[in-house]
Amino acid sequence: MQLSLHGKSAVIVGAARGIGRAIAEAFAMEGANVALIDRDPEVESTAAEIGTGYAGKNAWAVADVASETSLREAVDRVTASMNSVDHVVFAAGIGSGKFGFPFTNLEPGDWRKVLDVNLMGAVHTAHAFAPRLIQSATADPLHGATFQILVSVAGQIGSQTDPPYSAAKAAQINFMQCLAKDLAPHGVRANAISPGMVKTALNESVWAAGQASLPESEQQSYEDWATEKIRKISPLGRWQEPAEFGAVSVFLASPHARNITGQVINVDGGQVMHS
Repeated sequence: MQLSLHGKSAVIVGAARGIGRAIAEAFAMEGANVALIDRDPEVESTAAEIGTGYAGKNAWAVADVASETSLREAVDRVTASMNSVDHVVFAAGIGSGKFGFPFTNLEPGDWRKVLDVNLMGAVHTAHAFAPRLIQSATADPLHGATFQILVSVAGQIGSQTDPPYSAAKAAQINFMQCLAKDLAPHGVRANAISPGMVKTALNESVWAAGQASLPESEQQSYEDWATEKIRKISPLGRWQEPAEFGAVSVFLASPHARNITGQVINVDGGQVMHS
């Protein structure tokens, strides 16, 4: 299948590691020019390893998405040599770092940073890129432009493991639907990709927070905990791999998905099923 992304430009926010990096790699493999933004300075080496940027440069910038000023400065840097911005993927995210069952295990103050990064980070990114995406879609209506948000099954099921994270992801989904409606008349599509169980630093932090709340005799290794959880919640009974999200992301960016907008695409082994 030809995805027609060669020569297009994509900006991945939260691209230094994990799923964000896999999405950046997928766009690069399709011949797109890729710019990377992350708060982790590792984004520079990731950009060098992927080896693609606009006009043959490794386009990258360090930014805190919770700060609108920081993000806009990064956007200005990575887009300075771009003729257009065709696709944007918001893949940044954090959890509270605490075990939230019951929710009273957390303090109200534990919520702010999670909401600032996950929800407001997506809002800041959308505000920074929407005019550029509209311009790109207007110039090339056949291909259009896309905005994608990496969400989570936690945003669809009210996960008690980390209520701030769960609520932030649910808010991201709702915001994505607002974007889809607002941007559709301009030829810009908005969708969300929803992971289930993936071996990432964020996933491991969920395990660590949960184990810290248990007596030592009941604690499990990360592998044992994950294996047991996957067996319980995933009909397919296996991990999801970062590369799988890259494949979905480039498909959503392609003309093959020109009638897909406002949707949550679950890549979760069947964990979330809506009847």
